[in-house]
Amino acid sequence: MLILFQSKSAAEVLMFGQHALPVLLAAGKQFDTPELPERGVITRDQLDAAIAGIESLIAADHSRDDSTQHDDAAEHPIDQHVGMRRRAWPLLAMLRLSREKGEDVTWGPAPIW
Repeated sequence: MLILFQSKSAAEVLMFGQHALPVLLAAGKQFDTPELPERGVITRDQLDAAIAGIESLIAADHSRDDSTQHDDAAEHPIDQHVGMRRRAWPLLAMLRLSREKGEDVTWGPAPIW
């Protein structure tokens, strides 16, 4: 499932549900089932803890990051590993902007294009 995160403070963030689940668990969200609920919210009161949890997740990601290298012989971008740092960064930026503005972040299924 493709998940759409929304906030009045930032651009929308798209993420596959399988990748969003560990990020949201790190953010302190708890779910009754092992699957990601179709819809949810990170309230403005939960933003500080969510940001801290995702920052910890990113800090623990020791996967290699070749994004700063510009070697023509380097691995093609489509073949590069996408670590938690790259996956979580857009949502983390959204949470920080939402905290500044005091707004909730919601998620739900992405609309069909």
